[in-house]
Amino acid sequence: MPGCAANAAELDEWLTPTEVARIAKLSVSTLKDKRWKKTGPPYKKLSPGRGGRIRYRRQDVEQWLGNSQRSAA
Repeated sequence: MPGCAANAAELDEWLTPTEVARIAKLSVSTLKDKRWKKTGPPYKKLSPGRGGRIRYRRQDVEQWLGNSQRSAA
């Protein structure tokens, strides 16, 4: 099933903080604050230090958004 392979690849896609902020309808600084407070989606730091590049897996972001919507209801 070619559609399943494409869908799986999309879920494994890595997103930048700007992309996640747009999807979650948050500012980049709010997303950064949630990352610092450990209330945001799981992320991977690709380079060391304070200016290290951050990436989020699309699957993790979608799951986090689903959990956030359920807990708000």
